[in-house]
Amino acid sequence: MLSIYAAFLADFLIGDPASWPHPVRLIGAYISFFEKHAIKASKSEPALKAAGVLLLITTVGLAFLSSWYTLKLAGWISPYLYHVLNILLLYTCIAARCLSDEGRRIYLALKEEGLDKGRKLLSMVVGRDTDSLNESGVTRGAVETIAENTSDGVIAPLFYMFIGGAPLAMAYKAVNTLDSMIGYKNERYLHFGRAAALFDDAANYIPARITGILIVLASLLMGLDYKSSLRTLLRDSRNHSSPNSGFPESAVAGALGVQLGGTNHYFGKPVEKPTIGDPLRPLVRKDIKTAIGLMYISSILALILFSIVLNQEGWR
Repeated sequence: MLSIYAAFLADFLIGDPASWPHPVRLIGAYISFFEKHAIKASKSEPALKAAGVLLLITTVGLAFLSSWYTLKLAGWISPYLYHVLNILLLYTCIAARCLSDEGRRIYLALKEEGLDKGRKLLSMVVGRDTDSLNESGVTRGAVETIAENTSDGVIAPLFYMFIGGAPLAMAYKAVNTLDSMIGYKNERYLHFGRAAALFDDAANYIPARITGILIVLASLLMGLDYKSSLRTLLRDSRNHSSPNSGFPESAVAGALGVQLGGTNHYFGKPVEKPTIGDPLRPLVRKDIKTAIGLMYISSILALILFSIVLNQEGWR
């Protein structure tokens, strides 16, 4: 547990400097290499599905086993080396500071540099078209990204750390990376990425629901509308194409008193999506900072919750 706390603190203080090596980049390189050769060699739908399953198994297996054996070897050399490497591996699995930094950049761009800069920065973290968005639209994209990744990038990794340490957290990051790279329902990835997308949905099923509840509690601690947060969570959590993303997004929407979701444009074409929350007021750029606050408070609550559960299990 102390290693997890240290890793969370390290992420809060340091974040993810672009110049530093990161295991996720190695995972991404392996996925790209496998994809390049597998799609070329697979000539049928069953072959693409089988290649996708093989990629899932090998990526997750390599992430788990490489972390496990690295820590085992480090422990054999020195307990101090083991603890240092363990904290480093755990630290690379947490994305709270990175998420906060991206959100703050968009907020500051809208405040100080203008709408065009805000659109450009948002386009780097979302797949939707951003060129025609107004300030409220840019803010909505940022808030939705922060809300969704509160689960995927912070609380879900913490959940798996407490269950299985750094190896299981790295395995989760491999699943998450696979989904972000090939888990799309387009012509290229519909069959090849199907296994990754389904496994990512399964891996995030419990953490997403925990995240929704913790965001409600965080909104209470922050003096936001926690009753609306809970009401919107219960009502709108399934108003999303993802079986999981609607839980954190609906809790955030209710806490802020805004409406998320709705129509987005992808490659110039409108895509209709259900709305989440009530349009009690338009989104304003300050909502980005509030969403970041909800992310951090709910993450700290997750640390407390998982620690209590782990201690209870240890006492039995």
